Amino acid sequence: MTEWWTYRPSDFLLFAPRTYYRLVELYNTDVWPAQLAAVAIALLLLLLAWRGGEQAGRAAAAVLATAWTFVAWRFHWLHYATINWAAAYFAGAFAAQALLLAGAGAASALRFGPITPGLRIAGVAVAMVALALQPALALGLGRPWAQVEVVGLAPDPTAVFTLGLLLLARQAPWWLFPIPVFWCLTSGMTLWTMGAADAFVPPLAAVTTIVAAFATRSRVR
Repeated sequence: MTEWWTYRPSDFLLFAPRTYYRLVELYNTDVWPAQLAAVAIALLLLLLAWRGGEQAGRAAAAVLATAWTFVAWRFHWLHYATINWAAAYFAGAFAAQALLLAGAGAASALRFGPITPGLRIAGVAVAMVALALQPALALGLGRPWAQVEVVGLAPDPTAVFTLGLLLLARQAPWWLFPIPVFWCLTSGMTLWTMGAADAFVPPLAAVTTIVAAFATRSRVR
């Protein structure tokens, strides 16, 4: 019997890296051309959050809730669950985040307006990680376009982008943060066990969000 301390994290991985990226490729083929609309909507949402306005919070909450619902069902439940039994629980977590976002929108608990320059920079930076850096890194690491994970359709960029928008909010309930942060940390661990060179990106986005949210306390009320 092998002693427990001889195991490595990769020994607990339920699938090969090649299997996961092949799944992403099949998923992207299945939802095409939704990627084009998803990126365009994300850019518009980022602009809306930057400009603020009375309806910006409700619109952002509605769009993000839709994205988290879609990822819960289409990615986790229908695709990821075929190679990872834990995907059913991930689907539940993403559905829960969708409900939280929808509730925040209905209660006008998510508001955009004047914030400190530090939070504005941090929010845009984290959002752009999802929109630009993650796809660029995937391509730079030799993955084809078909294996690039897109915001609003794949879990990692959706969680990262959500954190970026929450940082841009003048008022964002604390209970909107835990699930995206948890996912970024969980995904980072999974990618690390897969030997992915970009495994640091989701955890870095989560840590940046936590530091920015708690260190910058001078939001305009």
